[in-house]
Amino acid sequence: MFDIVSRLSLRNVLVLDAVTCAAMGGLLLVAGGILAGPLGLPHDLLFYAGLLLLPVAAFMALIALPARTSALGVAIVIAGNWLWVAASVALPILGLVAPTALGLAFLLVQAEAVSVLAILEQRAFSGRQATVAG
Repeated sequence: MFDIVSRLSLRNVLVLDAVTCAAMGGLLLVAGGILAGPLGLPHDLLFYAGLLLLPVAAFMALIALPARTSALGVAIVIAGNWLWVAASVALPILGLVAPTALGLAFLLVQAEAVSVLAILEQRAFSGRQATVAG
């Protein structure tokens, strides 16, 4: 299975990232009020995170569309993913939120999923660069 995942094209990883980003954004917008209590996370944090994710997902999709993806666009997506991971981990560590155990698991699992996408994007982008240079 890992071999299949590692062979995803940059475009496919960006599309996967865009789809999961849009899905999470929609979930947080629609169900943020319901999730806030069980997760121990502020409703406003969930709502505005969801609101932020929708244009980010659109940006990712736009970067994936052209035949040749923009190196700067891909770098922005990867950097954004790593910032999201850092923020997800930093919020509870710095005491900015006090999640429940379920909320902490939510933060860590989605941070791990985003880090996997960032790694896949980095590998696919590096592979593409090596192919172009070679």
